[in-house]
Amino acid sequence: MNQSQNANSPVMLWAIVELMGHQQISGQVSEYQLGGNFLRIDVPETSRQGPFTRLVNPSTAVYAINPVTEQVARMKAEQLQAKPIDSWDIQLMQQKLLAQTVSRKDDANDDSANPPYFD
Repeated sequence: MNQSQNANSPVMLWAIVELMGHQQISGQVSEYQLGGNFLRIDVPETSRQGPFTRLVNPSTAVYAINPVTEQVARMKAEQLQAKPIDSWDIQLMQQKLLAQTVSRKDDANDDSANPPYFD
């Protein structure tokens, strides 16, 4: 803690955060109150995606917080390419499942798939 911070000021630092499940995320970390204590991780923009924010429960999801410089955090974010949760994931899954179901029904109704029986 530097001299400009006191015990009551919120902590903000650049870090590589290790999450349960062998995941890592890199960005600016701060405390966040939302019905409890959370860590807010602001992941910077990378060459492949825009910036995003992830909230994690420090008592159940975080394995380690490794403070680094802003430059190191940005380089690690570029390397990791962590992704936010896509809002259309469930829709894509539903479309794929529907396509598989239709394909199976088409196969079941296809005469070549069910040759006639001979006596």
